[in-house]
Amino acid sequence: MIDLSPLARRLAGSPLHTWAQGLQADLEQRLASGHGDLQRWQNALKALPELTASVVDLARGVTLGGACDDSSRQRLRDALMGLSPWRKGPFELFGVHVDTEWRSDWKWERVAPHLDLHGKRVLDVGCGNGYYQWRMLGAGAEAVIGIDPNWLFFCQFQALAQYLPDLPAWHLPLALEDLPANLQGFDTVFSMGVLYHRRSPIDHLYALKDCLVKGGELVLETLVIHGGPQDVLVPDDRYAQMRNVWFLPSVPALELWLRRAGFNEVKCVDVSTTSIAEQRSTEWMRYQSLEHFLDPDDHAKTVEGLPAPMRAVITARK
Repeated sequence: MIDLSPLARRLAGSPLHTWAQGLQADLEQRLASGHGDLQRWQNALKALPELTASVVDLARGVTLGGACDDSSRQRLRDALMGLSPWRKGPFELFGVHVDTEWRSDWKWERVAPHLDLHGKRVLDVGCGNGYYQWRMLGAGAEAVIGIDPNWLFFCQFQALAQYLPDLPAWHLPLALEDLPANLQGFDTVFSMGVLYHRRSPIDHLYALKDCLVKGGELVLETLVIHGGPQDVLVPDDRYAQMRNVWFLPSVPALELWLRRAGFNEVKCVDVSTTSIAEQRSTEWMRYQSLEHFLDPDDHAKTVEGLPAPMRAVITARK
């Protein structure tokens, strides 16, 4: 059983105290409902060898080291491979290199210089397998809660947490809509790679703002296009083969949305075109990836003829 009592104790006396009291029962109920593959993924977790991380580096990556013989390393690799596909990473675990689809470390290196997470209580919305949660701790965060309803990502996080049991990071299998209204309990809220999946992006921004304390900071990363404050791309159907992409604003339009939602100090800190070196297929993620979603004759366009993925990072305050 995953014990959330340390999380409840950490949030005691905070605006999140009442919410935290019900999380254990909620998690157990959701685990009981589960997912068709949840038992298989839980079996992979049970197959992880018992290892102790005597070396932990979360500042320059997610690297765990310690005594591990060849047999244990093979068991570790096999168990982790049983949790494939791995999207966000990479991870270096006792000599096993988990070469994930995304070089998420590259994105973090672009974002981190613009942040001050020291002593902050952080919420990571759409946290995936928790890669950024560990990096947030490495950047000095006091505690990090990630939410994502994907059960595979939840299990991947648990694999790391097994070797980092005392660190203040928690992954909850929740969507943003599952949180109570007006939590107002986080110093920093991240939403990276989520906004373009929302049918109502402005509502998403309001919901993120409701999670923040007064003066708290939002870190928003999303797909954007070139253009002015009134330019927004709405794909007819798919975008880079993704069905659930709704709104791709220009940076000025996104900044306007944030101001209309009540944020201030809105600032774009990075704009980067995603390369096929940053997102690609690997042995840990064998499905199609970005190179298959771009026009083979012109990587400036998707296979649908739309502008190729470009991502912006915006910071703003409540």
